[in-house]
Amino acid sequence: MKKTGSAVWSGGLKDGKGFISTQSGALDNVAYGFNTRFEDGPGSNPEELIGAAHAACFTMALSGQLGEAGLRATALKTTADVSLEKIDGSYAITAVHLTLVASIPGATDEAFQDAALRAKLGCPVSKLLATEITLDAHLE
Repeated sequence: MKKTGSAVWSGGLKDGKGFISTQSGALDNVAYGFNTRFEDGPGSNPEELIGAAHAACFTMALSGQLGEAGLRATALKTTADVSLEKIDGSYAITAVHLTLVASIPGATDEAFQDAALRAKLGCPVSKLLATEITLDAHLE
């Protein structure tokens, strides 16, 4: 399976602008630029898209892990905070912190934490990212 994302850009780094789209049309010419990445301008940026992708991937992986343990969540809410830092003159994604709040009837904290860890390690996006990935997982 292959899925496609695309971007177009015109202009310089600081004064230019770009647009991001996805094959599915979920994103269709969404604006991005220096001001959306390094300032608080309207639009998107690669780091928030990586965060959304990682949160979605991890949450689906966790649902699978819970199913294997005979558990079914009523709610899994994940946030992925992606850290972009300047190191030695260039930018790098240095960490992703996943925060999960879950409602899982009948789950013990031990079974929940085990499933969450396996999902964090097994999620394809986690495997893609060569950075530190941390997790705070809480049952409600």
